[in-house]
Amino acid sequence: MELDLIKLKIMDIASLKRQLAVWHFLRKKIVFTNGCFDIIHQGHIDYLAKAKDLGNILVIGLNTDESVRRIKGDNRPVNDQNSRALVLASLRFVDVVILFDEDTPYNMIKEIKPDILVKGSDYKTKEIVGADIVKESGGIITTIDFLEGYSTSAIIEKIKQIR
Repeated sequence: MELDLIKLKIMDIASLKRQLAVWHFLRKKIVFTNGCFDIIHQGHIDYLAKAKDLGNILVIGLNTDESVRRIKGDNRPVNDQNSRALVLASLRFVDVVILFDEDTPYNMIKEIKPDILVKGSDYKTKEIVGADIVKESGGIITTIDFLEGYSTSAIIEKIKQIR
């Protein structure tokens, strides 16, 4: 029963758009962020919890396996898209996980039009994909500092050194 509730958080765009209509009617602030979220670590938890604090509903755009491979190389992702989506959806503060196959979430952001678009502070606002869409619809763009010392790449490197 718990697993079924978790799986309900993993949506396609049509389901999400129906749910967004309800949330907009209830005047909920929609926060959107995206990423590969390959090996969930403390840095991800910190970032996503802070993103959720910016609004009422946290929607995560998750790169599909093919998208991750194009961006990060043939050895990634470590975990498949279904596993990554399920782990993210199991987090209490995550409301929706939606997969996208493009290299960027631009088209998804165009469909969702979140109130708040969040990325890591390693991005400048003008570099954030979809910032133009969010600004045009009256939303805001914000960045969150990453928790120092935590990254999926660092975890993978550490594992290689152990072998």
